[in-house]
Amino acid sequence: MINAIIIILALATILMTFDKVKQVGVSILASAGIIGVIVGFAAQKSITTIFAGIQIAITQPIRIEDVVIVENEWGWIEEITLTYVVVRVWDQRRLVVPITCFIEKPFQNWIRSSAWMLGTVYIYTDYTVPVEKIRQKLYEILETSRYWDHKVKVLQVTNTTERTMELRALMSAPDSPTAWNLRCQVRESLLEFLQSNYPSGLPRVRLETEIQKESSQS
Repeated sequence: MINAIIIILALATILMTFDKVKQVGVSILASAGIIGVIVGFAAQKSITTIFAGIQIAITQPIRIEDVVIVENEWGWIEEITLTYVVVRVWDQRRLVVPITCFIEKPFQNWIRSSAWMLGTVYIYTDYTVPVEKIRQKLYEILETSRYWDHKVKVLQVTNTTERTMELRALMSAPDSPTAWNLRCQVRESLLEFLQSNYPSGLPRVRLETEIQKESSQS
C-alpha cells in the first residue's frame, strides 16, 4: 500500500511539471487524497486494534496464565495476539476477546502482583445460633484443610436483618483455584455443622396469630 501511494504521488508530481498535462496530475493528487481518506476511515478500527495490542505488549496488564474475570467470565489467559486474547474459562470453554476490550473496559486480574488470595463464605442463620461455636468450628475446618495456607481465619457478624444474621467467614489460600475449593469446603462443612447441631438455627419465617398471643398471655 505504501509503495502504491509513493508511485501515485511521484507520477502526479511528474505530470504536474508539464503544462499540458498539469491538470491530469492535479486530478490524480485529488483522487489519491480522497482514496486516502476512505482507506483511513475503513482501517481506523484495525489500526486501533493493532495499537491496543502493542500497548498490551508494552504495559503487560495481562500475561499468559493470569487469572482474570472479563465479560463476567472467570478463567485463565491462554493466548495473547495483536488483535485478540483467548481466555480459557473454568469449564474449559474458550472465550475469544478483542484486544481492545482490555484497554477500553475494566477487568479483574487476580494474580497481577501475587497469586495469594482471600476467600469469603457467607452463612445466614437465626439469632439463636451461638456465633462463638461457629467460629470455633471454622477454625477446626481450616486446621484440617489441605487448601488453607495458615495465614488468615476470621468469622464475623457482618450484617443483621429482621430475620437473620449474616456471618462472613474469611480465609486465605495460595492461589485462586485453591481459594475456590477452600470456600466450597468451608461452606459445606459449616452447613453440615448447623444442620446437625443447630437445626432450629437455620433461617425461618415466624408467624404469630392472635390465638397464640392470647394463649401465651393466659
